[in-house]
Amino acid sequence: AEEFQESFYEGYAPHGIAILVEAATDNPTRTVANVRNAFKKGDGNMGTTGSVAFQFTRMGVFRLDPEGIDAEALELELIDHGLQEMGEGEADDGTPQLVIRCDFNDFGQLADAIEAQGLKPISATSDWIPQTPMTLTDEQAEEVLALVDRLEQDDDVQRVFHNLA
Repeated sequence: AEEFQESFYEGYAPHGIAILVEAATDNPTRTVANVRNAFKKGDGNMGTTGSVAFQFTRMGVFRLDPEGIDAEALELELIDHGLQEMGEGEADDGTPQLVIRCDFNDFGQLADAIEAQGLKPISATSDWIPQTPMTLTDEQAEEVLALVDRLEQDDDVQRVFHNLA
């Protein structure tokens, strides 16, 4: 019967990489302290609300099993329902997926259109997509990913988004 609230934290990792942290917590004081500590230990800086979010676009993201799907025909069908991007991707285990993105406001409309095609998404989420991904050297990227990993280890942190390409 605990009451959880969703909160977002923003900041910069080393080398100017923007980070958005999505958390759900029953103790915001503890969570903000943990997130601030993770940024500090990872050589990053926690920012204020709005300091990073403007660099991301909130989008609806659907992942489908591409087997048996005519991607071109599906793309033409979904354009009228809010489809903005469609491409190939991979799951964490390397399994191929069809990734479909839409403006967050069109999420429900696109979900209905996908269902009307008789398709069942592997996942349907809202993600923060970076507008300008940044490329770093391998060593620099490792520093950033160490901070991302540190943030993800916190029990209250749900997801971490960044603009590292």
